Amino acid sequence: MGLPIYVALEPVDMRMGYERLGGMVRERKLEPSARALFVFVGKRGHTMKILTRDGSGDVLISKRLDFGRFELPVATSHAQQHVMVSDALFGAIFGGNGTHPNKRRRITH
Repeated sequence: MGLPIYVALEPVDMRMGYERLGGMVRERKLEPSARALFVFVGKRGHTMKILTRDGSGDVLISKRLDFGRFELPVATSHAQQHVMVSDALFGAIFGGNGTHPNKRRRITH
């Protein structure tokens, strides 16, 4: 098994950067500077950010699916805010599901 992987169960605003996501990690009584992956999914379910740290600094990885959504695990209790997942389960979440294109928001100026 590689790094511990923590998945936030509530969707987050994908405009957040590593400082605010790190703050959310601290609110969950974890340390963002630890060697772990902290996974966040956007409100619409087709964007993901992963916060981690390498030997020289913070790393923020972003992914947007062309099709489908990221399916998060179900909370086992009402107060549960995150869950630790296996590498295999993370691989399934990271791959997304579905075959229908995500609707793109029309941008007007």
